[in-house]
Amino acid sequence: MINLSKEKNIMPVQDPNYRINNFDEVALGYTLEQAQDEAKRCLDCKHKPCVQGCPVGIDIPRFINKVIEGQIEEAYQIISESSLLPSVCGRVCPQETQCEALCVRANKGKSVAIGNLERFVADYHFEHENMNPLRIESNHIKIAVIGSGPAGLTAANDLSKLGYEVDMYEALHTPGGVLTYGIPAFRLPKDIVLREVEMLKLQGVTLKTNIIIGQTIYLDELFEMGYKAIFLGTGAGLPKFLGIPGEMLNGVYSANEFLTRINLMKAYEKRSQTPVQISKRVAVIGGGNVALDAARCAKRLGAEDVYIIYRRSMKELPARLEEVHHAIEEGIIFKMQMNAKEIIGNQDGFVQKIKCVDMILGEPDESGRARPIEDINSSHIIEVDTVIMAIGTTPNPLIIQSNPDIDSTRSGCIITQNDSGETSKEMVFAGGDVVTGSATVILAMGAGKKAAKAIDLKIKSIN
Repeated sequence: MINLSKEKNIMPVQDPNYRINNFDEVALGYTLEQAQDEAKRCLDCKHKPCVQGCPVGIDIPRFINKVIEGQIEEAYQIISESSLLPSVCGRVCPQETQCEALCVRANKGKSVAIGNLERFVADYHFEHENMNPLRIESNHIKIAVIGSGPAGLTAANDLSKLGYEVDMYEALHTPGGVLTYGIPAFRLPKDIVLREVEMLKLQGVTLKTNIIIGQTIYLDELFEMGYKAIFLGTGAGLPKFLGIPGEMLNGVYSANEFLTRINLMKAYEKRSQTPVQISKRVAVIGGGNVALDAARCAKRLGAEDVYIIYRRSMKELPARLEEVHHAIEEGIIFKMQMNAKEIIGNQDGFVQKIKCVDMILGEPDESGRARPIEDINSSHIIEVDTVIMAIGTTPNPLIIQSNPDIDSTRSGCIITQNDSGETSKEMVFAGGDVVTGSATVILAMGAGKKAAKAIDLKIKSIN
């Protein structure tokens, strides 16, 4: 029987006053009863508009129907036909702008909570089923995947299933890419990421860590080692800065450094070898998910006042609505239509305050959002001890510098010929943030899938 409620089943969460003192996951997940009740809100539309909004093409109505029937493992297998990382995507993907945005139920109420249901199905599977690896016959063709983030993991998964012998190279000591070092544990527990990587290893993918391609090993050397194709999924790990006075003061972090030290190096633990010295007053410059992650981490590290400083209004804020809601609950202070102009330090070279100006919203720019225009007659001083820059990232230039035959944009993103991910270097493909600049997990996964298919077709055409 269809559930005609216009509202979603609310996801249980930790109490805000309690969760700001820990890094445990905020959202607690649906029960089976809640999941089935939410699944019954699905109208099982004939044309499946939600599927069109999914970058990896999950058959959403079909898996939701299995949830209604109580066949959760069957639902998981349906999702797994298209996605390697349902536990991850159910937590961090912006469903509200993708699959849920096209849900028919959203015309007269709230969309079906597709992301929450995907998360429930994946978690239920791992709680009730053993990890049984696929037995795949090898075609004895070697392929190198560079980077173990969402694009690399997806490409490795799809290529492995096609019979290729896949070696995945990771520069850091722990796999997962941005899933491991970029997203805090209160949004994405790290054991979930490692669980997905372990599934790949059981499937036959070999993981090689602490290897920097372009420094430890070069691409041409990989071909000499017998690899027939290479996929670059190295992400966008180089932080941007505003270029304002004071950015080199003590107490100024890039969000990349700040989050990496917290997520990968456990800086919040008392015995951490790489602790983050957080102050009582913190300003985060930026309005995306990374900015909110940094702000919420600072709160958990003991900061009393944490400000988000963003040039546009709350309406244009690019962060997920769920994350904004959680941040407000946790006491994050939003300074909208404001921009940093100078970071002012004390005589010892430490951050003391930040000078800001008001922004007036003008006509829409190329992104479709109102263009922020500086009000030169305004000026604000906010006393802070720490400033975190979260205004975006670009790819690390190492690959391009060591391979001048790979075409790239002025910002350092690799240029691909089409949706296949093929680069200007023969048999080298690329996808994810290294091509698009910083984007979403699910878009990187979609790029990994397309590249894997293109690599397979190219190799078969040659052979």
